[in-house]
Amino acid sequence: MEYKISNRLRMASIVLIILGLLGVGYGFWDSHQYQTEADVKALLASEHGDHHGDAHASDTHHEETSHEIADSHGEEAHAEDGHHAAEGHGMSHEEHVLHQIHNRPYAALYVAAFFFFMIALGALAFYGIQYASQAGWSPVLFRVMEGITAYVLPGGLIVLAIAFAADSHLFVWLKDGITEPGHENYDALVAGKSGWLNKTGFFIRGLIFLGGWSLYRHFSRKFSIAQDNADDNRNFKKNFRISAAFLVFYIYTESMMSWDWIMSVDPHWFSTLFGWYVFASMFVSGITVIAMITMYLKSRDYLPFVNDSHLHDLAKFMFAISIFWTYLWFSQFMLIWYSNIPEEVTYFVTRFQDYQLPFLGMVVMNFVFPLLMLMNSDYKRIPWFVVMAGIVILCGHYIDVFNMIMPATVGDRWYIGIPEISSILLFAGLFLLIVFTALTKAPLLAKRNPFMKESEHFHY
Repeated sequence: MEYKISNRLRMASIVLIILGLLGVGYGFWDSHQYQTEADVKALLASEHGDHHGDAHASDTHHEETSHEIADSHGEEAHAEDGHHAAEGHGMSHEEHVLHQIHNRPYAALYVAAFFFFMIALGALAFYGIQYASQAGWSPVLFRVMEGITAYVLPGGLIVLAIAFAADSHLFVWLKDGITEPGHENYDALVAGKSGWLNKTGFFIRGLIFLGGWSLYRHFSRKFSIAQDNADDNRNFKKNFRISAAFLVFYIYTESMMSWDWIMSVDPHWFSTLFGWYVFASMFVSGITVIAMITMYLKSRDYLPFVNDSHLHDLAKFMFAISIFWTYLWFSQFMLIWYSNIPEEVTYFVTRFQDYQLPFLGMVVMNFVFPLLMLMNSDYKRIPWFVVMAGIVILCGHYIDVFNMIMPATVGDRWYIGIPEISSILLFAGLFLLIVFTALTKAPLLAKRNPFMKESEHFHY
């Protein structure tokens, strides 16, 4: 059955992109209204009135705490937002806030770009696992997965383009002089990591990651479509072999990507669990979107061969990976908090001080809500119920990415306003347009897959 994208959906996607671009443009214009410390003083006065002095004292206290922590390890102080050692480098409070204001539109754009990219990459990993494990239940969903993974290459290139344009607005290790002894911006710890954290290496690695993932997606899709008209299973066997190889490549490159693209915004902090943690977030987000697009297409009478048992299995994965994400979140948090090593624990101190609502709220959205909503087996077969749980899960994982990026770039000056919402609209529109256009390129049933009969008659 051929799918045709509706004019309403196409127009909605284009409208989202236009609204998003306008809002993103406004965000950059608004942030650059503040050019001097005098502008920031006026802003702080208007925000805090008589409490301006208290706010200044509070920020100074945060910076002093950061200085003491770093000093205890014989290192130069580094402010808690990971970008500006305000006291150590003689940066005033107003200059510190000015940097945060200018960083915000870049950070908002980056968070949304990475969130939609990780949905596609999570779906690609799930797709590869289905082929490598020769799963019998899922072939009726393969074309949906292939449509979603069409976003991997454009989405990844956009993330890299934003990183290139943002430069030190996102990544402090790209700041001028940060690795040069004697320079006012010199940071001994960042200089020690410069063999890995340098601009050339960052973008070469990024292109290698994207190239590998995109090549797998290209050839897997090619073999999948070729299998439709084949009279043997050679294309399926090729897909099996390249899927197994891809999963080995993926598990290494996904970890390195998470270090580069996310963890390095806080170059003083590290976690050996971080690659797995990001993987769990992208995996459950990808599976959730597979379920939601499947239900949308079925509601439009495009997937008659998908039954409630397929929905039940997708919802099972949503439930299970939400538990897995929580296990990793707690393991990372508990071990770092308990060991209380200064350069590790500051990551969570910052989030408890300035991001308590989103930091704890995402745990409710990503664990408590899916646990209560999807534990019952019967509820997993009710489309509107799974959609509702899926919306909460996706919002929770957007906030998860938000919590990873924002504290290191905008500090305590965060809120979800026009730059953040516009960025979501922009990439949501782009994602929908690319994914649903890709769905029109091939029949929605991979009919000659050797497990197709088993999949069509799957009941649980």
